[in-house]
Amino acid sequence: MKAIRIHAPGGLAGISYDEIPQPQVAPGEVLVRVYASGLSPKEITWTTSTGQLRPLPATLGFEFSGVVAALGEGVTNLSIGSEVYGKPDFKKGGTQAEYLTIQADELALKPVSIGHLEASAIPLSGLTAWQALFEQAHILPGQTVLIHGAAGGVGMFAVQLAHWAQAKIIATASTDNQAFVAGLGADELIDYNRTRFEEVVHGVDVVIDMVGGDALNRSWGVLKPGGILVTVADVNIGDLKTKAIEWGVQAVWFLVTSNSAQLKQIAELIDAGHLKPQIETVFPLSQALQAYEEGLKGHNRGKLVLQIVS
Repeated sequence: MKAIRIHAPGGLAGISYDEIPQPQVAPGEVLVRVYASGLSPKEITWTTSTGQLRPLPATLGFEFSGVVAALGEGVTNLSIGSEVYGKPDFKKGGTQAEYLTIQADELALKPVSIGHLEASAIPLSGLTAWQALFEQAHILPGQTVLIHGAAGGVGMFAVQLAHWAQAKIIATASTDNQAFVAGLGADELIDYNRTRFEEVVHGVDVVIDMVGGDALNRSWGVLKPGGILVTVADVNIGDLKTKAIEWGVQAVWFLVTSNSAQLKQIAELIDAGHLKPQIETVFPLSQALQAYEEGLKGHNRGKLVLQIVS
């Protein structure tokens, strides 16, 4: 089968379009014929700059949509032909290939109202946004949340989920993305090219940060006492905790985990019209390198997707 693999960490030069054996399903696993695999700039940067979680070469990709092709021993909640989507464990990955084996509890039935391309753009970003808002920040109706990177792969879901949860949403986005983010449900928009958000935002309950760096450093003062900052950006955990103590707030960095029940809830929200994925560009699997190059430019609106079955 065809697959996109990384042979060496440190950059795009280590990525190739390979022919490899089809994986064999093990007990508790599902073999999936992958129809599409989503990408995000953060995922691209992470997978091309590190190799410590998996031995190399390794097949890339951490989210997909496809069709069940075979069931491992003990899997009884799915059928061959079921349309599914999911996120494998980071130590395995492997969604950028024609076939994938995955634990049954790392996937769910895909939303019925959308196709595989859109569904493949959901699992990694949707789960990250869900876990940031509901597991880490424990957001409540009426609270005010500031979302950085609101037009990106995770940000677009964070805005929609916070809107569904009846929070007041302040979102930072570029000039070109203002209307897009407003359409997702943001109550107040800040163009980060024109306005320093900390000069106009004060006393928020929650900051959801996908950007890191200067944006994160300027966020401490906008939180009310006891508020919480949740980030998935590259940070020094020790520095994060120290800053939180200094400002009298809470701070959390986390890494998204696979969760079948949450994927089911997200699918239900999509089918009910509360959530909608946004795709910026679709590339065929054979052009994955171009997709990675595009993602590394940054400032994508929504997700990049690799189409494997047309």
